[in-house]
Amino acid sequence: MSDEGRILIVVSVDAEKEAVQRGIGENNKNIDILTAGVGVAKAAAATAFKLAGEKYKLVINAGIAGGFTGRAEIGTVVLAEQVICADLGAESDSGFLTIDELGFGSGVLDVDRPALLSVYKALEQTELVVNKGEVLTLSTVTGTKESTIELMERYPGALAEAMEGFGVASACALCEVPFMEMRTISNAIGPRDREAWRIKEALLSLEEASKRISEVV
Repeated sequence: MSDEGRILIVVSVDAEKEAVQRGIGENNKNIDILTAGVGVAKAAAATAFKLAGEKYKLVINAGIAGGFTGRAEIGTVVLAEQVICADLGAESDSGFLTIDELGFGSGVLDVDRPALLSVYKALEQTELVVNKGEVLTLSTVTGTKESTIELMERYPGALAEAMEGFGVASACALCEVPFMEMRTISNAIGPRDREAWRIKEALLSLEEASKRISEVV
């Protein structure tokens, strides 16, 4: 990545912002943090508004996420190779039809490859476990065994799910700004069990991963 220009990190809630801030340091002038709110619509609107007024060399959507068991475990870091809006489409008797299959555009967006590889290589040098693959964006968090199985079968390359990535990526595509998504895993995707969530551990991983971002991009 070029040394010129600033980076925008987009998170959804204050706890994520605080973790990222601790990681990058209070006096880092090259990175701005935007708390966009929860969900794809708020993420897209807030990111687009920010990019309309300021120039950045890279936007990173960062935060915690659910991980698919056997693919991304609690406390690990996931870097998106693609972001997929997994609930954008239509139901049918034969199953879910994606927006791509319907012919109304695409629910898949790529990330900036140089930024992805730069961060991935840096995180490999830490004690963090890091994986790269597809990250799903959903407006409804998966909470049943049946829906978990359906998503895993439909997206065999998906590692995690969150609620904002496709929105941030869409704004970046519109504004022609490079994008990537970084998530740390707080819980296993499946039947809802708040007691099994490890948000503190995921936020600590997010803080540690953010330290490396400030060094390599």
